[in-house]
Amino acid sequence: MASKIGKILVVDDNLGIRRALEILLPVHFAEVKTIPSPATLVSSLEQFRPDVVLLDMNFNTSINTGNEGLFWAGEIKKQAPDVEVVLFTAYADIALAVEGMKRGAFDFIVKPWDNDKLVEVLTAARDKARKAKGNVRPESAGNPMFWGASRPMSAIRKTLDKIAPTDATVLITGENGTGKDVLAREIHAHSLRSGKPMVAVDAGAITETLFESELFGHVKGAFTDAHADHAGKFELADGGTLFLDEIGNIPLHLQAKLLRAIQNRSVVRVGGSQSIPVDIRLICATNMDLETLVHEGRFREDLYYRINTVHLALPALRDRQEDIVPLAELFLQRFAGKYHRPLTGIAPEAADLLKGQRWSGNIRELQNCIEKAVILSEGSVLTEKDLQLEAAAVDSVKKDSLSERSEESLVREAMERARGNISAAAKMLGVSRPTLYAKLKKYGL
Repeated sequence: MASKIGKILVVDDNLGIRRALEILLPVHFAEVKTIPSPATLVSSLEQFRPDVVLLDMNFNTSINTGNEGLFWAGEIKKQAPDVEVVLFTAYADIALAVEGMKRGAFDFIVKPWDNDKLVEVLTAARDKARKAKGNVRPESAGNPMFWGASRPMSAIRKTLDKIAPTDATVLITGENGTGKDVLAREIHAHSLRSGKPMVAVDAGAITETLFESELFGHVKGAFTDAHADHAGKFELADGGTLFLDEIGNIPLHLQAKLLRAIQNRSVVRVGGSQSIPVDIRLICATNMDLETLVHEGRFREDLYYRINTVHLALPALRDRQEDIVPLAELFLQRFAGKYHRPLTGIAPEAADLLKGQRWSGNIRELQNCIEKAVILSEGSVLTEKDLQLEAAAVDSVKKDSLSERSEESLVREAMERARGNISAAAKMLGVSRPTLYAKLKKYGL
C-alpha cells in the first residue's frame, strides 16, 4: 500500500461518488477534500493547496456545457501550475479526456472505475506533483525555445542575448501559434530575475469586473465573494517577471488603470487604500497590430510606448521553411516518449508533405499534427498516412484570413466542431474567449 502522503481534491457533483471516494482515498492519502462543483474550485486551490485534483468532466453550469472539465482543467493549471489534474469521465467523453491530456492533464479515469487503477493513477500524479514542487519552479517549467536555422530567428536570438539581462520592457508580436509565450519564458530564464517568479496572465481572458482584482488584488470584504485578502498578479510577480499575454484585447478604459500601475510601480488592492510597491520586469505579447489600434483610438498611445521599449516580432512558420522538419522531429521525440510509441523518425515523403503545408496555425498547428500522428502511428516511422494532412488542412482553415470564407461561417464551424465548448472553439480560431463571446453575440450564434 502507498504511504499516506499528499493532498487530493475531488470535484464531482455526484454525491454517491464523493461519499465513495471519501471512504477509499483517505486509506492512501494524507488529506482528501471533496467539493460538489467548480464554483469554489479556485478558493479551494488557494486554501487546501492539493497535490492532485480529480476533476469531473461535466457539471450543470453555464460554462461550456458538456465540456466543463476542459475549461476547469485549464483554470487549475493557470492558478496552480504545479498541481496535477486527473480527469474523471464517462466512456462517451474519452475523446474529450484525451484532449484534456494534450492540454496538460496528467491522465484520465473512466467511470465506473476500478479502485486499484484509480489509486495507481492518483498516486503517480501525486508523486509527480510533489517532485515538481521540490525541484522545479512552475513558472519556468515548459519546453525550451527552438531557435532553428532561419535568419529571422537568429536575429531575435542575438537581440535576446543583449536585452535579457536588463530590465527593459519587451513587446512580443506574432501570429497565433508562433511561440510568443515560449519566447517570454526564454527572456525570463536568461534574465537576472530568473531565480524569481514569472507570472503569466492571459489579459484578454480576464472579465472586466475581475480585471483589477486579478491584477492588483483585493482586500477582505471588497465585494461579495472576497472572503480573504488576495494578492494580485503584480504582487505575485514582485522581484520577477510579469507576462501579459493578449494585451491588445484589454478594453480601453482598463488600459488607463494598467498604465498607472506600470508607471507608479505600485498597486492598490480593490477595497484597500494602501499603495503596495512592486518590482517587476514587464513582458507583453499580442497577435494584433497595436499601431493600427492606436491610430483607430482603440489602444492608448502612452501605454503602447510604455510597453514597447524593445519589440520582438516572431516570424510565421511559413517564413522559416528550413525549421519545419527539425521542429516536427523534435515534437516526434517528445510525443513518442509521452505516448510510448517506438518511433525513430519521419519518412522522406512525409517530410516533403510537411514542408509543403501553409501552417496557418504555425508551430502550434504543426505540434498538434505531429501529436495526432504519433498517437495513430503503427510503424517505426511517421508516414503520409499517419500525418492525415487533409484533416490538418481542414483544421488550419480556422486560422486563415477571412478572404476565402466569411467570419461568421468560421465561427459557426468552430463552435460545431468544439461541440459548444467556448474555450476549445476560441483556441481553434486563435482568439481569446471574450473575443469569441463578442463574435457569437454579433452573429446571434
